[in-house]
Amino acid sequence: MKRLLAIELQKIWLNRASRVLTFTYFIVLSLIALIASIEFDFGPFHFDASQQGIFNFPYIWHLNSFIGALPKIFLALVIVSMMANEYTYGTLKQNLIDGMSKKEFVLSKFLTVVVFALVSTVFIFVISLLLGLLYSTYDEVGIIFSQMDYLLAFFVKLVGFFSFCLFLGVLIKRSAFAIGFLFVWFMTEKIGYGIIGKFVVGDFDTTYDYFFKYLPLESMSNLIIEPFTRLELIQAIGNQVGVSEPKIYSVDYTMVFTVLCWTAIFIWGSYALIRKRDL
Repeated sequence: MKRLLAIELQKIWLNRASRVLTFTYFIVLSLIALIASIEFDFGPFHFDASQQGIFNFPYIWHLNSFIGALPKIFLALVIVSMMANEYTYGTLKQNLIDGMSKKEFVLSKFLTVVVFALVSTVFIFVISLLLGLLYSTYDEVGIIFSQMDYLLAFFVKLVGFFSFCLFLGVLIKRSAFAIGFLFVWFMTEKIGYGIIGKFVVGDFDTTYDYFFKYLPLESMSNLIIEPFTRLELIQAIGNQVGVSEPKIYSVDYTMVFTVLCWTAIFIWGSYALIRKRDL
């Protein structure tokens, strides 16, 4: 496994575009720390991000896990191009000639996906811990390390999303078309939800919502619910203007299981495609 992973990481490192995208992704993640410096005056109202409780434990695990998943498209581009380059430069065929089996080939790609997700999770953990220790009003160990299952959800979300991108790379063979298909699939889930709910079902009932939340990208999105309405300030404003919608912010382990199932389907699908093709 180490040999397979080393081969893939070397391919990524030797590709300039992949290096740039990878570094850009982690730079963007690092910018989360700059949120603490946001400070402005709006009339008599003074806003200081670090004083609004956004870096309090355990809320910070939720916030940073949600924000940290937003720039994942950078690594998605790396993964899709990584697969597309195998066809463009003939390295897939060469690897098979050199004795690598098709199963080992797919495993090497999946290991890369897992490593990307794991490193990203550790990165978010370190940033969140440092910001929390600097700005959180709570310093009890039990509070600091509570609700850390958001990091698990973050890891599963990235593994699932990157596995989907890997599958599209294998299926379509061209990185631009694969990313385009990813966008089309995203729009299909979102627009399909609205169109079917409005004109077919006639109402957005519980059963209808229940079905759509298990679709690939939607289930990944549902792993980490947006954290902003969880802030006391936002809730207070919502109550004042008469907008108050209770939410369950904890990690839904049904969604964790669902995304893991989709991950297995995407990896199996990638292997099935490569096994069937005459390479």
